[in-house]
Amino acid sequence: MSAIRLLVLGAVRQHGRAHGYQVRNDLEYWGAHEWSSAKPGSIYHALKQMAKQGLLHAHDIAPSTAGGPPRTEYELTAAGEAEYFTLLRAALAQRDPKTDVLSAGLGFVVDLPRDEAVALLKERVRALDEWRSTVTSYYTPEGGTGQLGHIGEIMNMWVHSADSGAEWTRGLIARIEGGAYVFAGEGEPFKGVLAEGEENPYATGGADDGRAGLSDGSGPDRP
Repeated sequence: MSAIRLLVLGAVRQHGRAHGYQVRNDLEYWGAHEWSSAKPGSIYHALKQMAKQGLLHAHDIAPSTAGGPPRTEYELTAAGEAEYFTLLRAALAQRDPKTDVLSAGLGFVVDLPRDEAVALLKERVRALDEWRSTVTSYYTPEGGTGQLGHIGEIMNMWVHSADSGAEWTRGLIARIEGGAYVFAGEGEPFKGVLAEGEENPYATGGADDGRAGLSDGSGPDRP
């Protein structure tokens, strides 16, 4: 599972309709360009590909008064909405998603009802515990490497990663069950999006550089 699809679908969904620079700006505001493959080229490619796949509807709108080609804005189709929630649920419930996939899921967790978010995270803990139990039935992390020598440290790393992952997830579950954050159906949740024209302190390039990027892979992206 690739994080870029979930990130792009979620970013577009937060705006209702968004052009490529808005999506890029929001994801950079989250720092996603540091912990995922959400680089400008990947974002614009994902927008175009998902539009071809029927997950996004592309709207060509009039060019700005500064001139240039029309800007493309995207919004989720019904199929895109379904794909978004499929990816989101998988990102939260899987035992071993890549870090960027889990991070993307956490970024959009409040789009789910509180009870469902808790249930998905509990499924992740269950899967982690089940995996650890299976492995440690024939392998002891502490001092049990035997003839594996230093290669046993590989299993040590995975077992300890499972332990720390389960501990962190249980902590998150406790915070959510304790009332933290605003989830779907409870009111307007927090959305880490930038207003049109708002400066992004975490952008990889300056404002002029960002606006020169390709919103749909075919022309300048203008505010």
